[in-house]
Amino acid sequence: MDPQTQNTSLQRLQNVERRVVRVLDIAGGVMEELASPSGPRKDFVNSHCREFMQSIKDIQVTLREEIKSACEYRPFEKCDYNARIANEICFQKLEYVLSQLHDLKNTVDRYPSSD
Repeated sequence: MDPQTQNTSLQRLQNVERRVVRVLDIAGGVMEELASPSGPRKDFVNSHCREFMQSIKDIQVTLREEIKSACEYRPFEKCDYNARIANEICFQKLEYVLSQLHDLKNTVDRYPSSD
């Protein structure tokens, strides 16, 4: 994910956060209206409930898009880490085998030949 895409994705998520706060404000306003001693105003409750539902739908769409985008992002797709580690392990094993062969040769060289 390039920095530009990452930045716009972050901005979209920040906008979602602001919309969630707005949705909570709407819900709080409806709750206050429902608790009003004079009784709730039907038009106020209806309009705020419509706004609430539309905002929730918009938030869901945006979050789905961001999740889909994040799932498509494969940061390690071109990474050669596994190959490099496997190569390093093989190299270490080979060095160990060579040192053992060298020690074996030294041991054999210490004993006189029976010829």
